[in-house]
Amino acid sequence: MTSQVSSEAGEALVGEQRSAPATPHHGTEKEVRRLDRVIIRFAGDSGDGMQLTGDRFTSETASFGNDLSTLPNFPAEIRAPAGTLPGVSSFQLHFADHDILTPGDAPNVLVAMNPAALRANIGDVPRGGEVIVNTDEFAKRAMAKVGYTTSPLEDGSLEGYRVHPVPLTTLTLEALKDFGLPRKEAERSKNMFALGLLSWMYHRPTEGTETFLRRKFAKKPEIAEANVAAFRAGWNFGETTEDFAVSYEVAPATRAFPTGTYRNISGNLALSYGLVAAARQADLPLYLGSYPITPASDILHELSRHKNFGVRTFQAEDEIAGIGAALGAAFGGSLAVTTTSGPGVALKSETIGLAVSLELPLLIVDIQRGGPSTGLPTKTEQADLLQAMYGRNGEAPVPVVAPRTPGDCFDAALEAARIALTYRTPVFLLSDGYLANGSEPWRIPDVEELPDLRTLFATGPNHTLADGTEVFWPYKRDPETLARPWAVPGTPGLEHRIGGIEKQDGTGNISYDPANHEFMVRTRQAKIDGIEVSDVEVDDPDGAGTLVLGWGSTYGPITAAVRRIRREGGAVAQAHLRHLNPFPKNLGEVLERYGKVVIPEMNLGQLATLVRAKYLVDARSHTQVNGMPFKAEQLAAVLKEAIDA
Repeated sequence: MTSQVSSEAGEALVGEQRSAPATPHHGTEKEVRRLDRVIIRFAGDSGDGMQLTGDRFTSETASFGNDLSTLPNFPAEIRAPAGTLPGVSSFQLHFADHDILTPGDAPNVLVAMNPAALRANIGDVPRGGEVIVNTDEFAKRAMAKVGYTTSPLEDGSLEGYRVHPVPLTTLTLEALKDFGLPRKEAERSKNMFALGLLSWMYHRPTEGTETFLRRKFAKKPEIAEANVAAFRAGWNFGETTEDFAVSYEVAPATRAFPTGTYRNISGNLALSYGLVAAARQADLPLYLGSYPITPASDILHELSRHKNFGVRTFQAEDEIAGIGAALGAAFGGSLAVTTTSGPGVALKSETIGLAVSLELPLLIVDIQRGGPSTGLPTKTEQADLLQAMYGRNGEAPVPVVAPRTPGDCFDAALEAARIALTYRTPVFLLSDGYLANGSEPWRIPDVEELPDLRTLFATGPNHTLADGTEVFWPYKRDPETLARPWAVPGTPGLEHRIGGIEKQDGTGNISYDPANHEFMVRTRQAKIDGIEVSDVEVDDPDGAGTLVLGWGSTYGPITAAVRRIRREGGAVAQAHLRHLNPFPKNLGEVLERYGKVVIPEMNLGQLATLVRAKYLVDARSHTQVNGMPFKAEQLAAVLKEAIDA
């Protein structure tokens, strides 16, 4: 879904939901209130279709022109017992008429499909928030599963909220009674009834969802029409019931976006498109050698659809085979990629070291998740930074690049490819589950805006011996980048030795000479240290004494917290790192300008450790490892404390 937007970037208003006075809705007796932003959370059992519901609401919101940010939250178990707390799946969407950066700290509206969903999420809903409850699921047995001894709908525990009891299952079955579907099949459409109700409440477009349902169930037209009917029934229920006396409007974000054509995009999708674009700009075939792993599998799925762009995907039998095939493709002249998460990086580490030794371009995409070991497969974390930096035997330096938003994954993929191709090195691209599954509006770039990534293969001899003989030296380096030649196998006269044993400088022959080994180690390190990266930019309009430094997906919460502090009269500077190895050349000078440096991370302080070691800065680390992104309010409190200390 794309939309045209023409405006100037706007400033986010974080922390409150504002509304205009109630006004009559045109054509009905119900009132309409105008809001500047809304945070909605759909929650239910993992089989209730909450991710699909949230995704459809998001798509319609994107087509309407709102700025948005999403937070899908999946159960960690593949199939937790139905109706239990571990089986709760949720999808949170924050949309607004202005520039926003996070999926929101707390939902204004909670849609709870069963007692487990209510119990798992009600603590996040502020007093006065709206709670829509599927009353059909609140049987004694279902409530007992999650620890309710009495019904929360009757015992007064929800008195502080605006509760809307809706028999979603019953109403869905009634709407579909003429379709002749089995009861269990008809019940599955209750998520579409809920989507229709919320679409009415917030004046979301409906045509896209109906088109989507008919396309999704094209081979089962009766199921498609049943879902469309349930969706329309939910809309009509909102329009006619007395329980929903007010609907809400959130105007398009006309000042949030530069001019362009926009679409809603997730981090994994943006990263996939970035890889395809990088291969096209490099005029190289794209090869992905991968093994499925949460939350990186969607990249494999997406790239497999683009054979028309010269993309070849290989689903290997394990992580080691995946990266081995990718490295072979790099040797053969492809833009080679392997995708994984933290456990897979551990398995790939020996081959990454081999890629360092061979000095071939290879992209290692790590969609980070909670660890250690199998850890939390569906939860987010930033705890693989030190693994990417040092998780190999010997001195094996690898550049590290990190995107900051879902849409930025596209640009980060292009940047990682630039470094890999220019400097003949493997490169880590560190995304995470929050970025991978979250989504936001993304401006589709013009092809003319994309960097030229074309690189030249070696075509003939590059060195003259003392006797005048012209030969090919596979490790004779470019004096500016220290990159070695890239010689495609089969090129006459360019045969050369590869392998993991140390190479002789220039010739590439096996060498056990101590002096040569030290020279090669230091040369490989110097190549990485010399990579040209852009300076880190500092946002400091007030001459602050405190700097908050972040990397990766903490950008949204940090920026929202910084805006909140400034709106309240405080002064704080902000800088965010894309390049983590090597650091930007001006980072040391930036850090020296501030008396206090705060580094929020979703780990136990890995960037802070690197910064303290390299720059001898007394950086204050603020950490969180609960599988969820930071909340802006929480970070604002931490920054205020640092400023006042």
